[in-house]
Parts: sequence; C-alpha cells; structure tokens
Amino acid sequence: MHAARSSGPSPTEPTDAVGPAEPTTPDAATSPARTVGRIALGGFLAFTGTAHLTVSRHEFQAQVPSWIPLDPDVVVLGSGVVEIALGAALLATPRRHRWLVGWVVAAFFVGVFPGNVSQYLTGTDGFGLDTDAARAIRLAFQPLLVLWALWSTGGWRAWRDRRRRAPRL
Repeated sequence: MHAARSSGPSPTEPTDAVGPAEPTTPDAATSPARTVGRIALGGFLAFTGTAHLTVSRHEFQAQVPSWIPLDPDVVVLGSGVVEIALGAALLATPRRHRWLVGWVVAAFFVGVFPGNVSQYLTGTDGFGLDTDAARAIRLAFQPLLVLWALWSTGGWRAWRDRRRRAPRL
C-alpha cells in the first residue's frame, strides 16, 4: 500500500517567493530566550509609547529636532501611537508573521535614529541625558535595538533563509 502524498509544502520548505518561509528549525523564533526578548521589547515599546502620550510628553517634545516641519507635540503623539502599536504587534502577532514585525520594528528604530543624532549634536538634555557622553552612549545602543528586534522575532534568520533560497543570477 502506498501512502498518500501531501500536495502542500512541508513546514520546512519555502512556501512562496513573496516572503520568507518560517525558520527551518522548529524553535528558531520561539526559543525561550527569543520569546523573553520579544516580550520584553514589546513591553518596552508599549511602555515608552504610553509615556509619549502621558507622563513624559514634554520630555519627548524637547527631543524633536527643529528641522522636522511638524509641531513637536504631533510628532510625539504620533510616535507614541506607533510605539504602542509596534509593542502590541510584538506581543500578539502569530509566529508565521513575526519576522515581518521584527523588520518593521527595526525600521522604526532606524527611522528615529536621526532624532537621536540631532539630540547629540545640539546638546539637548532629556531623560537624564545631560552630557555629550550620555547622549553618545544612547547613540551606541540604537543599533542594538535594531539587532534585538531582528533576533527576537526571527527576522534576521528569515532574511538569511530567503537569501539561501534565492536563485543565483
């Protein structure tokens, strides 16, 4: 007797060319360390976003670069809403889409980096960052946030897996 073959791909095979398949190892994006990292980052973003809208609103307004052509309060409120949404996405997105959320969160951290550079260059105080050294240390941590987002969601691994599967020209 012959076993029937499934017409669908196995869980470790690529499903399409539109986006990366799930990581090839069962626990790649769900290891306890990555799960804790993802939940911690999601909580951090939700907390910070809430602070944008409430208790730290004035502090955040002082950090909006003068070259942004919007009212600083609008920037702070908008970025707070985005941070809450990203935090919620990190906490609630199903595993098969977490890699994408990781890339969106990483892009957000890259997007706010010029504001952090501006804070350093203009010497703007905020949140205890009242020296150039403190502001420079903050700049050094921004790439770590990008890496944290990609690592904890499996985003980096999904990108690597996709590159391996891509046809060579």
